[in-house]
Amino acid sequence: MNPAEESIPSPELPALPQGRLEGHALFVDLVRQALATAAAEGWSRIVLCDVNFADWPLGERDVVASLHAWSARGRTLQLIARDFRDLRERHPRFVQWRVTWSHLVEAHACSSAADGDLPSALWSPGWTMERIDPLRGTLLASHDAARRVALREQLNQWWQKGAPAFPASTLGL
Repeated sequence: MNPAEESIPSPELPALPQGRLEGHALFVDLVRQALATAAAEGWSRIVLCDVNFADWPLGERDVVASLHAWSARGRTLQLIARDFRDLRERHPRFVQWRVTWSHLVEAHACSSAADGDLPSALWSPGWTMERIDPLRGTLLASHDAARRVALREQLNQWWQKGAPAFPASTLGL
């Protein structure tokens, strides 16, 4: 599927919004909606970035079902965080999904990131969402190509600063 097709809203799902939006509950709903849209539209790549993903709905049954439906050959999910401890503790369904689909998931930890440095964002080839004030729940959502490119460049910089983390399994002796 080409990137132009990926930005066309699915008829079963409401269109992903654009603009400045407010509220933590809205953020959580948009993460759910974005991942459901990713499954319906077959997004090839998703990048999730946050300090620790503690307040993301990644462990919810419906979110994991969306990720399962999205999972297919040639797709990639990149995770960027300062560390993945909270994600492991708070989202066991997601952790199990990550084990099953480890060949689709890449994760980097940016342990040197200070509070407020690492963006809290969801990037896709057709839509982005970035929390610009996580405490107040202020976010920017956009289909704009220039915004997608700028956010992708910022996320790539953090990816390069990070190191592989959050393995699907830990091998020990």
